[in-house]
Amino acid sequence: MHIHILGICGTFMGSLALLAREAGHVVTGADQNVYPPMSDQLEAAGIALYQGYDAEHIAALSPDSVIIGNALSRGNPAVEYVLNEGLHYQSGPEWLSEHVLRGRWVLAVAGTHGKTTTASMLAWILSCAGLEAGYLIGGVPSNFGQSARLGSTPYFVIEADEYDTAFFDKRSKFVHYHPQTLVINNLEFDHADIFDDLAAIQRQMHHLIRTVPAKGQVMIPNVTALNAVVDMGCWSALEYLSGEQSPWKVSLEADDQSTFTVAKGEDTGQVQWALCGAHNRDNALAAIAAAHHIGVSVSVATAALCEFTSVKRRMERLACIDGITVYDDFAHHPSAIKTTLAGMRARCKSGRVIAIIEPRSNTMRMGCHSQDLPAAITDADLVWWYEDEVDSSILKTLFVDDDKVVVRNSIDLIIEQVVAMAQAGDEIVIMSNGGFGGIHTSLISALGIRD
Repeated sequence: MHIHILGICGTFMGSLALLAREAGHVVTGADQNVYPPMSDQLEAAGIALYQGYDAEHIAALSPDSVIIGNALSRGNPAVEYVLNEGLHYQSGPEWLSEHVLRGRWVLAVAGTHGKTTTASMLAWILSCAGLEAGYLIGGVPSNFGQSARLGSTPYFVIEADEYDTAFFDKRSKFVHYHPQTLVINNLEFDHADIFDDLAAIQRQMHHLIRTVPAKGQVMIPNVTALNAVVDMGCWSALEYLSGEQSPWKVSLEADDQSTFTVAKGEDTGQVQWALCGAHNRDNALAAIAAAHHIGVSVSVATAALCEFTSVKRRMERLACIDGITVYDDFAHHPSAIKTTLAGMRARCKSGRVIAIIEPRSNTMRMGCHSQDLPAAITDADLVWWYEDEVDSSILKTLFVDDDKVVVRNSIDLIIEQVVAMAQAGDEIVIMSNGGFGGIHTSLISALGIRD
């Protein structure tokens, strides 16, 4: 079967393409922007990529089915061609549900933050436990080197995204997945382009909980936003990951939270790894709990996490030049920015923490979290915000009197200024949920050739 995927370089659609190819289908795809790391994975798998959404591509390929990503809408030439010609089409989540997830034990990781990292941890734990689970993750786990695989056991780990499914299906993607094991890491307002408020996201989360069977299990931290979701109704076993009623205990053994002990009753183990921060500790607990639900002991899970090497673009160490370390991080929500910088601050004892941030998400660009941005960067010593015509008035107003903050509308100028003041011991993190104009490579090059 020949499947053509529109929006193939998105993290979800690209991962789906890998699964379809592994299942033996002929897969091609198109995207407006074809860029790494997803494009590298796809090309390595022998998947032909087309730049842009020209109808002529589909006409020439004559695929059996077209999978349409949620970034595409009516008016797109490829979409209009599919509809006018009466071609068979589906959403990615619908295809995944029918062709991969049906009949399998699905372990889903949902929540505003940490889905990619937690799902990667969970897949790695299962692998180390001898359970070669399938997985689909919205990123590239370093331990595996690719973002999806079919697996050889009944288990399948999936990052359960609350974003909408397609232009013809406005439900959240995750309602298609029907998990038996469900972790919801946290819940905050996000995706202001499709959700009016937190209550709208909570309603979708409740739709997800409604799909978990009675023999399944739902795991959440004891936080108000998620308790409100559970109060709408829960028909499965409920396990809390925090609070007095939680059977899980975590003991910290390092200030930067890079070493900690996890216990459930007498089953215990220690995690000691290169990651840091409370958010990664919480992600680890969620992954351990999900694995425990299908019989993996805490001791086996923690031993696996000691070998976990994170995910590309999640505090990924890119280079160290003359004692200056450069990281790439996907953080774009104020809470994610804050927890990431707090973890860096706890680890970076003598040097400076420097953040270069592109507020690129639709929610950030709409100014929905602008009041939270000053507090989000408290633990940084210096911050460069990248602005454009949308962001400039918001950022300049917020940080007009903050001496440690610089707002610039030129990537070249940001690089020039950062390079001029960087010194040994500094830790620089570049934060964006997009390509950020190639700033990562350019900054590293400039640091390498400076006088």
